Amino acid sequence: MDLRKIKAIESANKKRLLKLFPHLTDESGIYILYRFENGFKYAYVGQANKILTRLAGHLKGFQHIDLSIKKHGLWSEENPTGWNVTVIKCPESELDGKEQFYIQECAKAGYQLRNKTAGGQGEGKTQIDYYRPAKGYYDGLKKGAENLRQELKHIIDRYLDISLKKDNISSRKALDKFNKLLEGK
Repeated sequence: MDLRKIKAIESANKKRLLKLFPHLTDESGIYILYRFENGFKYAYVGQANKILTRLAGHLKGFQHIDLSIKKHGLWSEENPTGWNVTVIKCPESELDGKEQFYIQECAKAGYQLRNKTAGGQGEGKTQIDYYRPAKGYYDGLKKGAENLRQELKHIIDRYLDISLKKDNISSRKALDKFNKLLEGK
């Protein structure tokens, strides 16, 4: 994707956010995303040098909180269980400490946190939630091969008879190799 498209998407996301949350700016500070559903409270605390730009990034990203925003949407009168946002402006030098403080405050207030760490960008950053291993290109290839194996096995078991063209050692080895592939060995 070229830079113009990226900037156009970012601009559209900023306009969308400002329409719902006119108090947002591109100042530095802490943002708290929160939502309520069926008696449960959820929150995510983040820090940003430019809050509005960072939130616009969440709308197009693929991290856990980004996916949750896509799933539940943003708060509006039509979507009362969507993610709402509040902002605490502070200088960049205070971001780590304030982020950690507000993560603890949300936890004390009974929010189920969607943060993966206790906050901060520097040393001492501690994990507070489970990380799923990243799925990469080779994981996709492996999954595709597994899906193909299962589909072939189903078709053969249900509709086909496999036989040798010639009954010799090479043919039997090839059939054995084929059967092992179908079994995933």
